[in-house]
Amino acid sequence: MNFKELLKNYESQMIKDLCGLLSIKSVLEESPDTPGEPFGAGLRESLDYVLELGNRYGFRTLNVDNIAGHIEYGEGEEIIGVLCHVDVVPADGQWDYPPFAGTVAGDRIYGRGAVDDKGPTISSLYALRLLKDLNIAPDKKIRLIIGTDEESKWRGITRYFQVCPMPAFGFSPDADFPLIYGEKGVLHIKLTDKSGSVVTVKSGNRHNVVPAKAEASAGSGLEKEFLKYLSENDLSGSAADGVLILNGRGAHAMEPDNGINAAVMMARFLHRHADSNLLRFVNDVLSDSRLKHAGLAFSDPEMKDLTCNLGILEITREGGFACLDFRYPIRWDKERFLESFKRLASEYGLTAEITFDIPVHYVDKDDPDIKILHEVYIKHTGDVSTPLKTIGGGTYARALRKGVAFGIHFPGNEEVVHRANEYIAIKDLLTATAIYAEALYRLACEK
Repeated sequence: MNFKELLKNYESQMIKDLCGLLSIKSVLEESPDTPGEPFGAGLRESLDYVLELGNRYGFRTLNVDNIAGHIEYGEGEEIIGVLCHVDVVPADGQWDYPPFAGTVAGDRIYGRGAVDDKGPTISSLYALRLLKDLNIAPDKKIRLIIGTDEESKWRGITRYFQVCPMPAFGFSPDADFPLIYGEKGVLHIKLTDKSGSVVTVKSGNRHNVVPAKAEASAGSGLEKEFLKYLSENDLSGSAADGVLILNGRGAHAMEPDNGINAAVMMARFLHRHADSNLLRFVNDVLSDSRLKHAGLAFSDPEMKDLTCNLGILEITREGGFACLDFRYPIRWDKERFLESFKRLASEYGLTAEITFDIPVHYVDKDDPDIKILHEVYIKHTGDVSTPLKTIGGGTYARALRKGVAFGIHFPGNEEVVHRANEYIAIKDLLTATAIYAEALYRLACEK
């Protein structure tokens, strides 16, 4: 069967369905006022939207407490899972198209979540739809499992697996092709400074995003020097009436060097002009995402470098805090690192608190199910040279006992996750859908 050729009949409706999902502002809201919307109206609406599509196309659906759900096809005891999420990070930065509209421009679809992870969610749904419309009857259940706070605390998927059984195998279409068989651990540390500062700073709102903007109130007198600093470092921003604004470039925390950290760059300027423990620590220790300047670097031959992203920095006259996102590889001595890092923080008058920690996720790349996914990818792309790999990102694959990340980003494509002007190419959306349809066919129908 030529799945990609068959998908041409679905292209316009798939684009329409994706644009509809992209038009929903599904950014997490903590403690919303409305009952029945635990993570906010946008998250509830997005979950309902996808489940309603599932119902419309003839699948069984389940809503779990309005924070997770699934779309199911097939029979049998064994379950194959496809884990997606409909929450998105905030739409920071300068956008050429509205981030919550779903804009088709040329051969691309723009919007926050186009790649992470609304595009893959619709792609996976259409893979199921294609199998169903072809009257292919899986002898295993295929469940498209949908979470709503993947970008934060994973409460939706955690609750889902308290209610529903764990799939025997599954994948998350929320990373790279050809396949991700290992994911670094994710560690969050909050640094707290109780001393305060005459300078106030605010930058970032998520641990796992490189902040694209930093704003400081530094009083008059620094504007000229700040503008010179921007020019010397090829940065954009402004300075007027004592308010300094620095524009960086957002990126996913799994590779901080793909972005320009506005918080770090602001601290590198301000630490010379304000008596702030946090600003000095950021400048001295956190300006290098590999922590080489602090003597805390680590690299594993298979999973590569330990990385650190300064995701949030807030400094007021009363105190301040910084939220850090570490991605750590296998074989890293976590306890030794934490002892050294906390001691270093205390030398700057800061306290360091672990707020989140999930371990490394790893599956044998020679596993038969992984070989099936890789074979399908090669069949549809002809790419035999790109190796299977490990990443610094944390996907829902690690919520499974046996799971991997599988697409949707193709080798050589521009990296747009967590950046302004996020988009997915229509041809990539179609190719990925064909890959997912055939992979699910082989996993649930042939084995």
